[in-house]
Amino acid sequence: MAHHHHHTAEDLDLAIDPKLLKPLFKTKSSLHASAFVLDWIIIFATIYVCLQFLNPLTYILAVLIVGARMHALAILMHDATHYRFLKNRKWNDLITNIFTMYPIFTSIEVYRENHMLHHRHLNTEDDPDWVAKLGKKAFTFPKTKKEFLLTVFSYWTLYQGITDAIWFFKRFGANKPTAKAKSGLDITRVLFYIVLFTVLTLTGLWKIYLFFWVIPYLSTFFMYQYIRSVAEHYGEMTYDDLYSSSRSLQANPIERFFLAPHNVGYHLEHHLYPAVPFYNLPALHETLMSDEEYRSKAHVTHGYVGGLLDELGQIPN
Repeated sequence: MAHHHHHTAEDLDLAIDPKLLKPLFKTKSSLHASAFVLDWIIIFATIYVCLQFLNPLTYILAVLIVGARMHALAILMHDATHYRFLKNRKWNDLITNIFTMYPIFTSIEVYRENHMLHHRHLNTEDDPDWVAKLGKKAFTFPKTKKEFLLTVFSYWTLYQGITDAIWFFKRFGANKPTAKAKSGLDITRVLFYIVLFTVLTLTGLWKIYLFFWVIPYLSTFFMYQYIRSVAEHYGEMTYDDLYSSSRSLQANPIERFFLAPHNVGYHLEHHLYPAVPFYNLPALHETLMSDEEYRSKAHVTHGYVGGLLDELGQIPN
């Protein structure tokens, strides 16, 4: 395992005019908020339409879509982790917790602690993401397309999702005794669940909550998370430097909706410039591609179905 200390663009010698990059760091809260609202609208509309035309096919489609938007909300939370949402950090976290993190049973404070270490110590033994996945069969590459797809489809049995959820709670659960996570968690989080469970009980919507939230959470949400984390740092990666430690994935519109919401495919760019908000990542990619060194060294993969699947079975040279 090569040790490298290149963790941001400052460590790379890119010949890019800083003036071109400067506007890309600018955050627009309204863009983030509207993405938030749209994701929730799609979730509620999907549930509503599915209930109008309920059959096994529409239900499977609903589980695919709700899980995809749940994952999309998690990507927005990831931006908020880097304080790319609101200038006021307290509101940045509170709104993100209420509309994203508490619904998926964790909190931004706990996630941030883990995530910042991942950025600081990418793919080393001090990177909690790397350590947590080390030696896990699902994250051991190269593997055949069949092996990878079997892992992906195992999420449909719920077994894999439940396993992931337990693993996820051990890593991001309420029991992390960090001062920051503790203070932010207790009151608002407990209140959130009291309100949620009271509303579900009074409206008699427990069944709908179970079928349209808990089941997508334990199946497609974790399935998309798995595909994305593989896409970000695994398969045909040499980990020699920052260029070869994460990939930039160019996805088509369908792949973007289901697998790479909110430009999350531009993961290499995100590691280079974590302060660039998600809506500016495509422009950042274009700007970086104008640099010869970047163009020749960056790990750019075209498509999930095409590119990514082909790379998983290859041993990096």
